[in-house]
Amino acid sequence: MSKDITEYNGNLSANLYHEVQKILQLARQTAYKAVNFAMVSAYWQIGKVITEDELQHKRAEYGKSVLRNLASRLTEEFGKGFDESNLRYMCLFYKAFPIYDTLRHELSWSHYRKLISVEDEKARQWYMNEAASQVWSTRQLDRQISTLYYERLALSTNKQSVVEEAEQKLANYTAEDFIHTPVVLEFLNLKDYPSLHESTLEQALIDNLQDFLLELGKGFCFVARQKRMRYDDEDFYLDLVFYHSILKCHVLIDLKLGKLTHQDVGQMDSYIRMYDALYKNDDDNPTIGLILCSQKNEAIARYSVLNDAKQIFASRYTLYLPSEEELKREIEKEQKRILEKR
Repeated sequence: MSKDITEYNGNLSANLYHEVQKILQLARQTAYKAVNFAMVSAYWQIGKVITEDELQHKRAEYGKSVLRNLASRLTEEFGKGFDESNLRYMCLFYKAFPIYDTLRHELSWSHYRKLISVEDEKARQWYMNEAASQVWSTRQLDRQISTLYYERLALSTNKQSVVEEAEQKLANYTAEDFIHTPVVLEFLNLKDYPSLHESTLEQALIDNLQDFLLELGKGFCFVARQKRMRYDDEDFYLDLVFYHSILKCHVLIDLKLGKLTHQDVGQMDSYIRMYDALYKNDDDNPTIGLILCSQKNEAIARYSVLNDAKQIFASRYTLYLPSEEELKREIEKEQKRILEKR
C-alpha cells in the first residue's frame, strides 16, 4: 500500500497544503479578473453614454447641472465612487480609448486613470500594452510614465540597458494588492476597512486612544475613524478625526509606530490643508493635527496648526487638548498593557 494512503497520523501533508493553496490563489485571481473586467467595462460605457448625451444636446452648462445631478443620484443608489470628478474621468477614459476592443482587460481602473494623463496617443497605447504584458502595478506604471520610459526607450541607442534598468526597479505584485483597493470596494459597494492592513499593536493603540480622548470630557466629539481623503488619484487615511465643540475645530490624529520624522510632520501639514479644503466650514477655526509616535521605550506627541493668522487660537487650544505628557503616559500605558497580553 502506498505511503500517501497509509499515513493518516494527523500530520499535514505539504502536498495537500500546496494543492489547496493553488486552488485559493487561482480563485482569488479569477475573482479579481472578473471584477476588474466588469468595472473597466462599466466605466467605459458610462463615459460613452455621458459623452454622447453631452454632444447630442450641446449643453454649455452640462457639467454644472446634469453631471452634478447624475453624480448625486448615482452616489445615493450605488455608493461612493460616482462623484462628479470620477464621472469626468470616465468621460476622459472613453475619449482616450474610444475603441473598446483595444482595451486590455488585464489592467485595472486605476491603471487607466494613470494612462489618461499620457497625451501622446502612441505612447498611451504603448504604456497600456506594456503594463498588461509586463504585469505592472499602478505605481509601477506611474513610475514608468513619470520617468518618460517610452520616450527614453525610443531615443536610446542602447535600448537593452534602458529595459534592464527599468526591470531592476520594478517588482511583481499579487492579486491581494487589487482586491483590497478602495476603487474595487467602491465598485462593489462594500465598506472599506483599511484598518485590516494595520498591525495588531497599532490598531489596539488607536482603539484605546479613541476611548481616552472621549473620556477626557473636554469637548471631543467623535467624527470618523480611518477617514479616507481622496486627492486626484491618491487615497489618504486619518486614524482618528474628532470635532472639538469648545474650540470649534476639527482635530486630526495620526499614529506612527516608531520615531517621529520630519516627513511625518510634513505629511500631517498636508493632511490639515487637504482636510480644510474638503471639510472645513467657513465658521470653523483652523484644523489641528496631532501626531502620536510610539517606540518601545518612548512616546512623542506633536501638535500642528497651519494658519499663522490664528496664533491666539493656537495658544488657546492647549487649555482644552490633553498635554503632551498626558498623551505620552497614555500611549506608554496602553502599549505596555497590550504587549503584556501577547
